Amino acid sequence: MTIVTARPNDDPPCSVRQLPPEFYQSFLSKAAKERRPSPIRGLYPLEAKPGVISFLAGKPNDAMFPFRSFSFTATCPSKPGELTTVSLNGSDLAQGLQYGATAGLPRLTDWFTGLQERSHGRGRGEGWRLSVGSGSQDLIWKAVQALVDEGDPVLIESPVYAGVIPMFKALHCEEHEVETDAQGVCSSSLRSILENWPVGKPKPRMFYTIPYGCNPTGMTATIERRRAVLSLAREHNFLILEDDPYFYLYFGKAERPPSYFKLELEQPEVGRVLRFDSLSKILSAGMRIGFVSGPKPILDVMDLHTATVNLQPSSLAQSIALALLEQWGYDDFYAHTKAVSEFYREKRDVFEKAMRTHLDGLAEWSTPEAGMFFWFKLLLNPDSDEEGDSKELIEKKAYEGGVLALPGAVFLPNGRKTTYVRAAFSLSTEEQVSEALERLRVVILQERGRVNIS
Repeated sequence: MTIVTARPNDDPPCSVRQLPPEFYQSFLSKAAKERRPSPIRGLYPLEAKPGVISFLAGKPNDAMFPFRSFSFTATCPSKPGELTTVSLNGSDLAQGLQYGATAGLPRLTDWFTGLQERSHGRGRGEGWRLSVGSGSQDLIWKAVQALVDEGDPVLIESPVYAGVIPMFKALHCEEHEVETDAQGVCSSSLRSILENWPVGKPKPRMFYTIPYGCNPTGMTATIERRRAVLSLAREHNFLILEDDPYFYLYFGKAERPPSYFKLELEQPEVGRVLRFDSLSKILSAGMRIGFVSGPKPILDVMDLHTATVNLQPSSLAQSIALALLEQWGYDDFYAHTKAVSEFYREKRDVFEKAMRTHLDGLAEWSTPEAGMFFWFKLLLNPDSDEEGDSKELIEKKAYEGGVLALPGAVFLPNGRKTTYVRAAFSLSTEEQVSEALERLRVVILQERGRVNIS
């Protein structure tokens, strides 16, 4: 394998060693290798040549669009309590109303690239680029489609975000669960899986993880665990899918550990991390804007998928986000995310206080340092080695008692029994939290009595 040193045309020489484009051929799925550029969208860049008169695309004439301007009011992060007006008109509005680039509006992708430079220390010209999608879920699915064939083995942390389980089920994948705890992914579990892999059987090509405020467990992986995973990725040749919607919702006392995307700079070469970011938790969930950063060969294939399926992410949603982000600038963006993380820290504290009040002795948990979830174990049968199962209690009895939460089994790919429960603390008021956990306390005590009697 040849390692190349990046020397992009428009950037200064870069000393970061990167994996060559041909390295990724063995990672691509059969479907990815068969994708071909759109005969129309593949030629869009040619329209940018000065003097060219284009008959290429079937774009509607924007003179017939009825919208003339958009204006909205937003917070001013550097001046708490003040509001700012953001307007969208002229060429910026025209851009938002028209078909756009498959990978996202160029100014927005450039803004996000600058954000990755600031947040993760990743310079331009290190072999990675960025694409925008209709939410990070859209991009994760396209990445899975690009990397996984039907029946392939995959590595996934467990418990895992329930939204990705159907992706792997649809492809009939062999799901190899990597254990996690309050410190994040158990690298020892990952190593054991890989070192005991059957001889002659192809190893998994990807590992999926949420490293900050994991959904559902709330765990944030330590820097030691992250480094161990990166070393294993190099040793056993797999890619890391770093799904990170809660990066800016970190509120731990210690300094936020670096992302996999940043930490791979410590490796002999870069190019094994595919990172997914989202605006859903910090600007708007309904805008459906996410972005992926990673090796160009993989993103190129993902863009081919987009061009075939949904053409592009929404130009209008991107234009609205861009107008706000450009008006804020990076300093105000960071000020906003700091306020967001503080908001959720307070929500976490309220929920944990109520947990101690109502569920002390009835449940066990680790305090989350990011995200918006508590993952707690119900002590249903403390006098027996049989722990029990939270599924019926949460889905039926707790709901009948006026509490809606998720049993832990939905986050386990094999659906095994567990006494764990996931509760989101993002929306409920302090009064609602206290009332709900008091109701849950009653349900647990009733269940304990039933178990003990039986």
